[in-house]
Amino acid sequence: MGAWLSPAAAQEQVLNLYSARHYQTDEALYANFTKSTGIRINRVDTDDAGLLARLKSEGAASPADVILLVDAARLWQAEEDGLFQAVKSKTLDARIPAQLRGKASEAGSAWFGLSTRARVIVYNQQAVKKEDVLNYQDLGSPKNKGRVCTRSGSHPYNLSLFGAVYEHIGAEATEAWLKGLVTNMARAPKGGDTDQIKAVASGECGVAITNTYYLARMMRSEKPEDREVMSKVGVVFPNQQSWGTHINIAGGAVARHAKNRDNAIKFLEYLSSNEAQSYFANGNNEWPAVSGVRLSNVALESFGNFKSETIPISKVGANQPQVQKMLDRVGYK
Repeated sequence: MGAWLSPAAAQEQVLNLYSARHYQTDEALYANFTKSTGIRINRVDTDDAGLLARLKSEGAASPADVILLVDAARLWQAEEDGLFQAVKSKTLDARIPAQLRGKASEAGSAWFGLSTRARVIVYNQQAVKKEDVLNYQDLGSPKNKGRVCTRSGSHPYNLSLFGAVYEHIGAEATEAWLKGLVTNMARAPKGGDTDQIKAVASGECGVAITNTYYLARMMRSEKPEDREVMSKVGVVFPNQQSWGTHINIAGGAVARHAKNRDNAIKFLEYLSSNEAQSYFANGNNEWPAVSGVRLSNVALESFGNFKSETIPISKVGANQPQVQKMLDRVGYK
């Protein structure tokens, strides 16, 4: 007759994961974690907004133990809304850089960045000179009138970028810059980042903003039409002579009402290991948050080294409410 497990002991062998990540390579991550720990993962997959709405509606009854989100601003907002609990972990503190973590307190950090991506400028090589788009500020300059395309200004990826610019140059200059962006639009904001890249290649737009992983996906694509697009666009990592290129993150947190807290912390620590970092980042063509982890991703390697901003991600999120008001004032849809 087998050993009897108490309900508490049996429960410890489970982890309930709410994830906004949908990448096939993550399956290997979860399988390896279960294999090495014996902890079975139950997963709920949807987008960031859906996960946060679900957490709020479930309240204290939520079964969620770990939350994985793919945008710094939403991690910050979830922390502000009290959906996470602080974690003190020597492993996570040693491996995840301080600027890629939630606000520090005696109880620890509420979330941890696990991979990074850069928000870069793409331009049509036939129509635009590279020197005209070396900085984010150039996109609001009269020299780029009628050239700019973006997705919605209120999309979290743009809100995070604008929140970073706000931190660097202040409120007045940021609002003037956003007004310049609206003035310079080639068309009304629409679509996703891939749509912006294609619009630049077709000549509909001269310049646009995109996350690096969208570029890397197209660079690794076997489709002739994707290769054709990439042959027509140039890429700029902005602000290399000043504060550096804006960085966003995918990150994880322990849910406020986690029933399997120890397992949750163990899982986040596992995601900071070299092996997991390689899987986690490669799954979406991103860079590992942990320094020194080697990647076998030709597209990412082709970008080379660049200067990235070092402001705390939490400050970027905190600037969002002010930025949203600016977007409304300048008519940035």
